[in-house]
Amino acid sequence: MAQAAEHAPLMQLLDSSDADERLQDVLREGISAEDLPAVFPLLRGRSLLRAFNALFHGSETQVLLRLLVLRTLGARAHAPEWTPAEIRDQLAFVEPVKLETVVQRLKEHELLTWDNETLRYRVSPLGRKALAAVATLLEFERDDEDGLGYITAQLAAGQAVGRVSADELAHLLSRLSELKEDFDRAVLSGSEHRIRRAAQRLDSVWTWVEKGTEVVSAIADSEDLDATTHRLAQAVGRAQSALLRQAGIFQRELNKIDQHRVHLGRTGLSSSDLVAWLRSLTPDALAQHADEAAMLPVQPPFLQDQIALDVAEYELLERERAAAESNALPTAESTPTTHDLPIDEEDLSPLLEWHEQLAALQAPLELSDALRGNDYALSAYRLSLLGLVGDPESSALQGATADLARLPLKLEIEPRLIDPGLATIALVSAGRLHPRKEKNTDA
Repeated sequence: MAQAAEHAPLMQLLDSSDADERLQDVLREGISAEDLPAVFPLLRGRSLLRAFNALFHGSETQVLLRLLVLRTLGARAHAPEWTPAEIRDQLAFVEPVKLETVVQRLKEHELLTWDNETLRYRVSPLGRKALAAVATLLEFERDDEDGLGYITAQLAAGQAVGRVSADELAHLLSRLSELKEDFDRAVLSGSEHRIRRAAQRLDSVWTWVEKGTEVVSAIADSEDLDATTHRLAQAVGRAQSALLRQAGIFQRELNKIDQHRVHLGRTGLSSSDLVAWLRSLTPDALAQHADEAAMLPVQPPFLQDQIALDVAEYELLERERAAAESNALPTAESTPTTHDLPIDEEDLSPLLEWHEQLAALQAPLELSDALRGNDYALSAYRLSLLGLVGDPESSALQGATADLARLPLKLEIEPRLIDPGLATIALVSAGRLHPRKEKNTDA
C-alpha cells in the first residue's frame, strides 16, 4: 500500500491564487536554474531551506508556537527522546489539538523523528541545525543592533574550524562600508548632535571591530585561501582600519565645534548653556520673554538653513526623546501557574458528529458524500481528518481524533478527479470509504 501522502485526497479550490510555483517558472525562457551559480548553493541546501519554510511559514502566532515546541523538545539534554504524553505534560499550557498539529507538522518536515521501536520523538539533525541558527540569532539580537557582532561571530567560528566563507567576508565588508558611510555623513553635516550620536554608535561596535581585526588578520595570513577570498580579507582589513581611525576624526570635529562655540562675554557661559536654560523654561515663560522682542520678522541672510533645521530637529525632538527614555528594569514577579492561564473549551461537535456517521457506516460511501458539509470550512475540516483513518501512530494516541483513526474503515482513492457538486469545491479525488469486515475464521 502506498504512503499516506500519496493517498491523500486532492481538492482544488475555485480561487487558487496562492498556488506554488516551480523555480523554473520564474526564470526567463531559455535559462535553466542549474546553470546559475548563485542558485546552486540554494539548491544544495534545499532540505535546510524546507525546514526553515516549515518553521516560518504562516502567521506570527503559528511561527512562535512551532519555535516554542521545537526549542522545548531540543532543550532537554539529559533525555533527548520524548513520548507523546511527556510532550503534552511539558507543554500543557498549549491547546492539545494545536499542539498535536504542530508536532505532526514538525515530524512531516523531518524536524522531528519518530522511533517505532521506542514510540518516542526526538529532534532530528536537521532540527538541531535550525535550532542552533535560531539560538545564535536570538542571542545577538539583544545587544547587536548594527548586526556587526553576529557577522563577526560567524566569521570567527568559520575561521576557528578552518572553513572561511567568502560570502561571510563579503557581508562583513558591506556592513563596515555602510557604517563608514554613515559616519562620514555625520562628519560632513557639521552637526554636533549627529557627530556625538555617531561616536556613541562607534563605541557600541568597537569591541566587534577589534575582534574582527584579529580574525581577519589570521585569515589573511593563511596560505590555504584562494585568490578571491584573500582579496576580500584584505579589503575587510582596510575597512576595519578606516573605522578604527574614525574615533580620532570625531574628536577632531568636536574640538572644532568647541572652538566656534559662542561664549557670552567673560561669564563662562556659552550658547549651549543658553540653550539648556531656555529649554528649562515653560512655554508661558518663553512667551513672556518673546513679547515685543521682534515687531517685524527678521530675515537673517547669514543663517544656513540645513544646519538650522538639523539643530532644531535635535532640540525639539531628539533631546526630548532621549530624556523621556526609561531604562529602569521592571519589578520581579512570580511565575504564573498553568491554573491561572485562560483555557477555552474546544468545540468538538463537528468531529463527534462525523465520527458517529462513519461509525454507523455499513456500505461503501463515496468520498464526495463523505466530505459534504454545510459550508466549505466543514468540508475542508473533514478532508484534513481523512488522513488519520487507519493511521497507526494516531491510533496509539488519546482523544477524539484517535477514536476517528481507530474506526474500522478503509480509504480507497482513484487517480482521477470528479465534480462533487458543491458550491465551494471545484474538483475532488474519486474514491470511497469501505467498512472493514472481520475475517471469517471458520473453514
